[in-house]
Amino acid sequence: MLPDHPETDTWATTLLQREETLPMLSHSSETAIETSRRYLPGGVASVNRIAEPDLIFVRAHGSHMWDSDGKRYIDYHAAFGPHILGHNDAHVNESVIRTLQQDQSLYGSGTTSLEARLAELICQCAPFIESVALLNTGSEATYQAIRLARAATGRDHIIVMQGGYNGWHNDVACNLATPLNELGPRVTGEYKFHPISAGIPAAHSQLVHPVNFNDLESVRRIAAQYPTAAIILEPILQNIGIVKPTPGYLQGLRDLATEAGFLLIFDEVKTGFRHAIGGYASLAGVSPDLAVYGKALANGYPMAAIGGAKRILDLFVSPDPARRVLLAGTYNGHPVPTAAAIATIERLRENNGEVYRQLEQMGAWLQTEIESIAKRHSLPLLVVRQGSAFCLYLMDHAPQDWHDLASHHDFAADKLLRRRLIDEGIYTFPVPAKQWSISAAHTQQDLEQTVDVLQKVLPTIKNESDES
Repeated sequence: MLPDHPETDTWATTLLQREETLPMLSHSSETAIETSRRYLPGGVASVNRIAEPDLIFVRAHGSHMWDSDGKRYIDYHAAFGPHILGHNDAHVNESVIRTLQQDQSLYGSGTTSLEARLAELICQCAPFIESVALLNTGSEATYQAIRLARAATGRDHIIVMQGGYNGWHNDVACNLATPLNELGPRVTGEYKFHPISAGIPAAHSQLVHPVNFNDLESVRRIAAQYPTAAIILEPILQNIGIVKPTPGYLQGLRDLATEAGFLLIFDEVKTGFRHAIGGYASLAGVSPDLAVYGKALANGYPMAAIGGAKRILDLFVSPDPARRVLLAGTYNGHPVPTAAAIATIERLRENNGEVYRQLEQMGAWLQTEIESIAKRHSLPLLVVRQGSAFCLYLMDHAPQDWHDLASHHDFAADKLLRRRLIDEGIYTFPVPAKQWSISAAHTQQDLEQTVDVLQKVLPTIKNESDES
């Protein structure tokens, strides 16, 4: 049993009391969906959000979301992970409101006290962060990190992970959930470049080398064969659930990068600030040359950052035009998300990181309960978890790379499970092998209700999946 968390419990109780009085959107979900499909490609602002069932969410507070029909869900999707403190955290929102009330605006000239303060806070998070660039999205940040690496090394080739996701731009929009019949068997070395988007010039495939996660030998071979500028990877693959690095893997990459002269870039867009104030790098004890942050950095507001060695970040202002990297963005350091990020970091740092201890407790409790259900019903299910992020894998071992996951996980049963949970008011993104996220706003009651639903749903999933 978890200890009570007075702040989050009181906040949740207040929200429940307000549930009947908060206004709903006047149009029906059917009308909203029809309008969206008419005016937006695919009916969504980001095609990654296309999912069944079609739901229109109209508000969210704490650990809960409400759809346009008034149904309430316990949210474990967290908008793909940003809401570490929960939706509409009071401290974060108050900081934003205060910033607007002070007539803070987008000035577009010089710096501001807000962006200076945020940069200072991020640099205090990990010893390898000496300088910071502020951007708006994780994709922008990984794009710029790769540019920095190429400028710093004078090389063009990069190494990426099969099963990893580092953004939408041409160099990295490849080799995510590649079907094994297209990818081929596991190899030591590189895989064919499989773009996940049309419109990527074929020339990019000559410079980008996908390899399996947890495979040091493949990285070594690529670095020996090509003039490599960088390897970029999520230190935990969190776009295919939770695939953890094997012992020594990340340090091995650090050693290889130093030896071969390329940069080690940690894409901590999902792992940064969710697992520790210094990101997963601080937990692993490995210092990348650059780390990229987003999502939980501002608890849902659009903010991203690159942090790392000053000598590398200073390439943005190099006196040598041939080495200078262009850093531009009208909305970089916008006062609203910047204020939100400052407030988020302040909350995460309170009481020497108490929120992370709370999240670890909740995650461990929920993992134990879910695995107990699976054991009682002899289900081939395990939970792979890092702090507040976890995934239910319908297989008998924790996956070590995409090949392992694609070969053994029961995707059909996973999809069916997620659909049944949504029907029961537990929202996880309805795509197999996607991360679940706990927030600091989740309560013991939320967790117990989730376990009750899983006890009802899990035993039926395997049989239903086999029959369909």
